[in-house]
Amino acid sequence: MKLLVTGAAGKLGTKVVETLLQTVPASDLAVSVRTPEKAESFRSRGVEVRHGDFDHPATLDAAFAGVDRLLLISADGDNETRVRQHTNAVEAAARAGVKFIAYTSLADASESTIFLAEVHRITEEAIIQTGIPYSFLRNNWYLENEIGGIQGVMAGAPWVTSAESGKVGWALQQEYAEAAAAVLTGEGHENSIYELSGKLLTQEELASAIGAVLNKEVAVHQVDDAAYSEIMKGVGIPEFVLPILIGIQRGIREGALEVESNDFERLLGRPLTSIHEALAQIVKGIRVN
Repeated sequence: MKLLVTGAAGKLGTKVVETLLQTVPASDLAVSVRTPEKAESFRSRGVEVRHGDFDHPATLDAAFAGVDRLLLISADGDNETRVRQHTNAVEAAARAGVKFIAYTSLADASESTIFLAEVHRITEEAIIQTGIPYSFLRNNWYLENEIGGIQGVMAGAPWVTSAESGKVGWALQQEYAEAAAAVLTGEGHENSIYELSGKLLTQEELASAIGAVLNKEVAVHQVDDAAYSEIMKGVGIPEFVLPILIGIQRGIREGALEVESNDFERLLGRPLTSIHEALAQIVKGIRVN
């Protein structure tokens, strides 16, 4: 059986492939990447590296040929770009006769009002329309997304947010990768939806946990969206990124990531890493780098 992971040179994709290699023979595993040179370390270990560019469907026809089970990792970029790229990938999977698609989606994608959800809603619908058995991995939020804020706190800055009392189900990217690997290699996941969410926490609760790990008091500054945008601009965030950050804060504030579920633990077969231990790992990584 041939398994293929797209975007395997990215952070999540790399973690998924490394996880798969612990239990799957390298000869059963292929990766699809836009720049094959970036996956040379996998090739040297016996993984088949294929060129696949979501903007060039012909490359995807070759990349997906002979694949039984596909992990489609959502692309980066603006919504229009991502919809186009995901549509190309789904259509190529159908042409190639892929027998199962696992897709990294977003929390509550079919109902969510957060601006990021549209891409995932359209992609999920496109996959369903192919008739190919699927599993939607609705990832809540990577704890690694908060590294910039954690670095700021370590340097003496407060935790700044406009998310008010909105809650987020943070978890380590490694655990999202392990869940994806479990679905790609496991049985009984056809036509399933998994809401992958860690313990729901407010910004204050996250900041408190960061403070406990750093052994320091962390002040939380709740501001409005305009002030948040100015603060982020002041610390060097590019102008074009600011609306994205504001949209995320607004979505959290409105409860878009407040999804309770035990699906994560079910897929992993164990409890998630506690927020304090997860943050300790993040902090250790920051200090090492």
